[in-house]
Amino acid sequence: MPRPTPSRDIWSVSRLNGEIRAVLEGSFPLLWVEGEISNLAIPRSGHSYFSLKDAHAQVRCALFRNKRQLLRFQPKDGDKVLIRARISLYEARGDFQLVVEHMEPAGEGALQRAFEALKAKLDHEGLFDAKRKKALPAFPRCIGIVTSATGAAVRDILQILKRRFPALPVIIYPTLVQGENAAQEITRMLKLADQRGDCDLLILARGGGSLEDLWAFNDETLARTIAGLSTPVISAVGHETDFTIADFVADRRAPTPSAAAELATRNQEQLLARLQELQQRLDRAVQRRMEQHRQHLHHIHHKLQILHPQRQLQQNQQLLDELSLRLEQNMHRQLAQKKQQCDQLAARLQLLAPARQLAMLKERLVRHQQQLQHSMEQILLRKKLRFSGLSRGLQAVSPLHTLARGYSITTDASTGKVITHSSDTAPGMRIHTRLAEGSLVSVVEKCSRRD
Repeated sequence: MPRPTPSRDIWSVSRLNGEIRAVLEGSFPLLWVEGEISNLAIPRSGHSYFSLKDAHAQVRCALFRNKRQLLRFQPKDGDKVLIRARISLYEARGDFQLVVEHMEPAGEGALQRAFEALKAKLDHEGLFDAKRKKALPAFPRCIGIVTSATGAAVRDILQILKRRFPALPVIIYPTLVQGENAAQEITRMLKLADQRGDCDLLILARGGGSLEDLWAFNDETLARTIAGLSTPVISAVGHETDFTIADFVADRRAPTPSAAAELATRNQEQLLARLQELQQRLDRAVQRRMEQHRQHLHHIHHKLQILHPQRQLQQNQQLLDELSLRLEQNMHRQLAQKKQQCDQLAARLQLLAPARQLAMLKERLVRHQQQLQHSMEQILLRKKLRFSGLSRGLQAVSPLHTLARGYSITTDASTGKVITHSSDTAPGMRIHTRLAEGSLVSVVEKCSRRD
């Protein structure tokens, strides 16, 4: 039998390119690559596509719009640049390419590293510390401008100062702001302005440019000079996105020379308006204070009239009359009360006199004797009536009453026992017979019973 053909794993082009892209992007970190731009194309999408080449090879690159907007220069064909990119693959065409994350002119790489090194060194020494920086004067009496006498920066600053505070004196200290000797010239002018003491605020200014153009302001000697000045310094070098060592060490940084002029001065119109407002507030405060003092004076005058000796004397006289009247009324009322109390006590005393008490006691004694006599008579009458009733009842049941009706009572003469039956007797027994009147004693001779 023929052997079965093993199944084959057939990849699509899309799968192949996708796997290769995953391998490439996962195998290489972000790389710095230097070369020359060629075949630069910028379609309407805003992305940039170009080739980066050297003498022996080239590679396709893609710079997308969000990263391109962050560039500090406009790249063109023939520029030597240093890019930071990640390796990728454009799957639609299978093209190997670099996706650019950052781009700078090739010469700026070393300058940037030198800038970062000096920045870290001076920061470690404390030259950027906010605690050592001097405060700007609220109202400078004179401003010194250290810049090129023919540059656009000085014109912008003077125009802003003229508009905001035309009466403010300005001294220009002209100097080179670009080139080999620019840093030494700027340092000399700053020292000169600080030594003269004509200005109480200095503006160090220059227009925008590349990193090489602004390199004079990244000089270490210049930075230490700015830190050692007794006069406050505003650094206004380049555009808002440009930063130099002078910006970090200065007492204040302005994003542009025009902004430095606005930062250094107050708006004269606003100050005049503020001054007028304060003058009005002061006038109102003075008027209010005068009104308060006027009212206080009126109050004191009224109080003085009230406290005048004659007024006090009149009030005291009136009070004395009122108190005298009240005293007299109280005396009459007290006398009437005392008289009433005296009459009451006299009446009570009369009631409590010994003769009166004795008469009352005699009267009570007589009354009690009469009551006692009457009570005794009543008791004797009740006792008498009861005794009569009891006598009649006793008489009704008395043996004597029975004897009076013809009956007799026979008892044993020796024992006194009543004999009611012949069996209670015996011959020779002495018996006692009681009659209604008198009694008999006899001896029993014979006993007979009758059934």
